[in-house]
Amino acid sequence: MKERIWLSSPHMGGSEQKYVQEAFDTNWIAPLGPNVNEFENALQTYIGTNTHIAALSSGTAAIHLALILLDVKKEDEVLCQSFTFSASANPILYLGAKPIFVDSEPETWNMCPKQLEIAILDRIKKGKKPKAIIAVHLYGMPYNVVKIQELSKKYEIPVIEDSAEALGSKVNEQKCGTFGDYGILSFNGNKIITTSGGGALICNDAESKKKAIFLATQARDEAAHYQHSHIGYNYRLSNVLAGIGRGQMEVLQERIQARRKNFNFYKEALKQSYQFLEEPNGYFSNRWLTCILTESFEKREKIRMALQAQNIESRPLWKPMHLQPIFQKHPRYINGVSENLFNKGLCLPSGSNCTEKELSSIVEILKRF
Repeated sequence: MKERIWLSSPHMGGSEQKYVQEAFDTNWIAPLGPNVNEFENALQTYIGTNTHIAALSSGTAAIHLALILLDVKKEDEVLCQSFTFSASANPILYLGAKPIFVDSEPETWNMCPKQLEIAILDRIKKGKKPKAIIAVHLYGMPYNVVKIQELSKKYEIPVIEDSAEALGSKVNEQKCGTFGDYGILSFNGNKIITTSGGGALICNDAESKKKAIFLATQARDEAAHYQHSHIGYNYRLSNVLAGIGRGQMEVLQERIQARRKNFNFYKEALKQSYQFLEEPNGYFSNRWLTCILTESFEKREKIRMALQAQNIESRPLWKPMHLQPIFQKHPRYINGVSENLFNKGLCLPSGSNCTEKELSSIVEILKRF
């Protein structure tokens, strides 16, 4: 069998092992330590020195903590982008709150501002003003930050900015993760950089970060004994994994350049046959995954199976949350965009370690259709 071509595999830079070894040599195998502090500092320097970042065990944990910090409680409503991975919506249910799903716009494939305002007005009319908005920068493409921030201010509803797939993406030179009240990052194994498993919460002030870390370390009160006045969580990133993150930050710009080069390669070879998501004016996408739109569900599946037959991993675009069995009964404000994207869209291998030979073999299969 041919060697597997993965959708998005981890790509080490070389210095990660140095920081991991440092943790072993100094016996900082305990959950926290110098690597965690330095990784957070590196992220803050990259994203913006006015940010305050807490390194956590996952992006999902970061969303959960952001909701708690926004005082989301049982029976509250949270507006959530429907076209996303379930991790964007699951933490809403952790708190006993209700997700209200909002469809996408064709320009970015992300939350549609028109549908968002329709949803806000209808929920208010029904007597339940939403507590928060979770908007997602999908596949590295920023959502419409200008219009969604305008709606956030107009209706005084805070925004949780899910940038799990968008580290390095920006709008008018401002980095994604810094537009909302809280930003979310993920360092899962398939992301643009990885800590094996991990994530981060981006806060706008030091006090919010302090609260987040308190909750993420089992909410232990200051006392010589173990005393707890709040429910806490085991959500901090370990010092060993943060060492991987420190090494990965050193090659982040190279990884972004490689992903964007992949996108340009695919587009140049296939632009006559497939539709690609273009960057709106002022937008910069890290192109975490390159995605195409085909003519139909049937054609998408033929392509996917043809790639699979050659041991090449591809994947349909996210199945919208409002179509998921677990969320079938939840309110939704739908325009049909995300369902069409799911039916026709395919994610292509986009790893920064993909070779030109591998990309060419994928293009040749796609050209048959």
